[in-house]
Amino acid sequence: MSQQSNTISTLNDLIKISKDGEYGFRASAEHAKAPELRNLFARRADECAAAAQQLQLQVTHLGGEPDTGGSATGALHRGWVAVKSALSTYTDQALLEECERGEDAAKDRYDEALKEALPADIKSLVELQRQGVQRNHDQIKALRNQLQAAH
Repeated sequence: MSQQSNTISTLNDLIKISKDGEYGFRASAEHAKAPELRNLFARRADECAAAAQQLQLQVTHLGGEPDTGGSATGALHRGWVAVKSALSTYTDQALLEECERGEDAAKDRYDEALKEALPADIKSLVELQRQGVQRNHDQIKALRNQLQAAH
């Protein structure tokens, strides 16, 4: 596999994880009880969509075909969000726990991508997006802990 096709493949993997995040956060926003959580989840969904769009532009710039959907694992994750939320009567705590799990998966995938030999400009973009995933994770985790302590 050429370096360029490897880069395209890596970016397409990140597009999938970003789309998974977008879908997961949108589903969580629909089910969250607290208005501030609904707003937070909606903002995070928009950020994930913007990240995917940036990556898709890079793939196109490299002459590749950008991925437009999420992954099979993400589909399971989204289904699990709906099932777990329904089973737990859509508690905000359950949504935060699932969003944290999703962000853990995203962090892992970004970390794997950063081990690849990517062109410098693309590596910078991936590092910047990885930092955003970390901020999302940390905020979701803090909110989860706060909600947990309140109960």
